[in-house]
Amino acid sequence: MQRLEGRVAVVTGGGSGVGLATVRRFAAEGALVVVADIDDDAGRTAADEVGGLFVRTDVTDEGQVENLFRAAADTFGKLDIAFNNAGISPPDDDSILITGIEAWERVQKVNLTSVYLCCKHAIPHMRANGKGSIINTASCVATMGAATSQISYTASKGGVLAMSRELGVQFAREGIRVNALSPGPVNTPLLQELFAKDPERAARRLVHVPLGRFAEPEEIAAAAAFLASDDSSFITASNFLVDGGISGAYVTPL
Repeated sequence: MQRLEGRVAVVTGGGSGVGLATVRRFAAEGALVVVADIDDDAGRTAADEVGGLFVRTDVTDEGQVENLFRAAADTFGKLDIAFNNAGISPPDDDSILITGIEAWERVQKVNLTSVYLCCKHAIPHMRANGKGSIINTASCVATMGAATSQISYTASKGGVLAMSRELGVQFAREGIRVNALSPGPVNTPLLQELFAKDPERAARRLVHVPLGRFAEPEEIAAAAAFLASDDSSFITASNFLVDGGISGAYVTPL
């Protein structure tokens, strides 16, 4: 399929995991891809693989975020798609009873403030273009509670969901769609590192997935490509859950 032929897409956190899978999927569907990452080697490798542009970006720095979207528009003439995907889930983000304010603020800044900055600086370019699709990575924990808490991560993703809904409503009549993409647990280096340190936590989460496994990054990338394309032209201000049935389950199958 070439649903994104000729479109210009920015992917933050594009050097690994879901971001890298989405860079590849967008490019395979015809998009010109701008890869943003704080890791120079990973980001440049991803961009080179798809013939795209790498812009080193700390998504918590407003000047760098503004430069990212300006570079995309200046290089390719427009901006059609923004996949605001960069995020962290550090081990010191745990129960509210033990998570320190420093960990709380760091996660909020990377996971929520960065999405605010990316939307703020992507939307003017999309207005100039007369249309656009913004996909913000939230999580199934934005709508569900977990006893294996990562309190700041959960709160940040709830913020991403609420912000996406509001922006989707606010800019709908300007042709700019904004949706939250809410994955369940995904088999990425981030998750592997977290669960390697706590196998019990991994087992407790896996048992609640009706499909009986974690998602692969390519499956989330496929959902992002759908939301980026005209196949989702009547979808905005939505929470697009790709969670293996977690949010729909009361009792999971044996």
